[in-house]
Amino acid sequence: MNISSIVVKTAPKYIDEVVQSLKDCEACDYHMHDGLGRIIITIEGEGVSEELEKLRIIEAIPHVVTADMQMAYSEDELDAHMEVIKGGNAVPKMLNDDSMDINKIMYNGDLKKKDDLATFTKKFDETQR
Repeated sequence: MNISSIVVKTAPKYIDEVVQSLKDCEACDYHMHDGLGRIIITIEGEGVSEELEKLRIIEAIPHVVTADMQMAYSEDELDAHMEVIKGGNAVPKMLNDDSMDINKIMYNGDLKKKDDLATFTKKFDETQR
């Protein structure tokens, strides 16, 4: 199970309308907002793909300017990382390989530059950890 917090931004004049839309949609849980147009919500999903689907629903709500994930928690991912740390293999082997062609190293941290987020998240969710 993944849980992520999201800050939604809207113009202050639309705050009540956007808050009500967020409360009415089944994609998130509303927590609080301020008079500047910032709204705090959380989403849950079985994986990154499901969370991104919910994020897209939130982004499509009228008058939402931005909806950005701020913090994320994944029970399974945390457990997998703890096993790696316990096993002493926290550094990927390729980072200690001087003969590795640096052009073959893929950085997957910038989701905004992904052309096909659905394919990326499916691969991410299926990655053996």
